Amino acid sequence: MGHRIFLAGASGAIGQRLIPQLLAAGHHVTGTTRSPDKAATLRALGVEPVIVDVFDAEALSRCMLAARPDIVVHQMTDLPPGLDPSRMGDAVVRNARIREEGTRNLVTAAAASGARRMVAQSIAWAYAPGPEPHGEADPLDGGASGSRGISVGGVIALEKAVLNAPFAGVVLRYGQLYGPGTGTDAATGASPVHVDAAAHAALLALEKGAPGVFNVAEPNQAVSTQRAVEELGWRADFRLPA
Repeated sequence: MGHRIFLAGASGAIGQRLIPQLLAAGHHVTGTTRSPDKAATLRALGVEPVIVDVFDAEALSRCMLAARPDIVVHQMTDLPPGLDPSRMGDAVVRNARIREEGTRNLVTAAAASGARRMVAQSIAWAYAPGPEPHGEADPLDGGASGSRGISVGGVIALEKAVLNAPFAGVVLRYGQLYGPGTGTDAATGASPVHVDAAAHAALLALEKGAPGVFNVAEPNQAVSTQRAVEELGWRADFRLPA
């Protein structure tokens, strides 16, 4: 039986690859975007689009109440195409705001709407220095400075909001994304993950796995993904049909 899904960040890289998986599984999807043009694209894909700014808490709450979701999926980011280095300075600050203030608004709206679960995007390269591979219980790098400090601070705020919410909270710590819509077709970074496999982890987490944190990346030396494989049944080689 399908669920009513509220997909925040539906027009992003993961959102675009998650939508066909959600619809194929029989779920009804309401997807958010800030762009009227992208709303038309979402509607064409079979999603009920909602144009809303996550920083407008009242409008977000109204949209969530109207959607009546069983589960909220948080895939919101504010990053430039291809992670353009010339634009990343400002983007780091904007993205951290989404993770902190945006997530807080999303959690509040989800709780008011009666949602029973939230699956949220985080990152797998925010761990504090220490023995590798990092497991989910290892501390995050809260003492970092500069741009990394801003990013990790946003991650910590996001994860606290989701994991302490009055419903089941699941956090997916994704590795470095590659594939369609990410700006790179090649695996990069210490813990890469294809965007299709990343989206599939979110689909699996709708119903599988206890509340908590899961590293989601291809086999690597930096982070352990054993929990996602064992509890979610996740596979790093998952790809959407061509």
